[in-house]
Amino acid sequence: MTPSEEIKQRIIELEVEHRDLDAVIDLLVCDIRHDELQLRRLKKRKLQLKDHITLLKMQLIPDIPA
Repeated sequence: MTPSEEIKQRIIELEVEHRDLDAVIDLLVCDIRHDELQLRRLKKRKLQLKDHITLLKMQLIPDIPA
């Protein structure tokens, strides 16, 4: 597998995890007894995933010569 394909595969894996976290967060928010600390940690992890996905996508864009 080429490095580009590996990056694309990793992006897909992270996007799946991101969507899963989104669903868990939605369920927690609906639960009146939810744990605020857990909710904050999940939201922080979701944001980290988004940032990581963005960085990986930037690696797929070829450099433009100046």
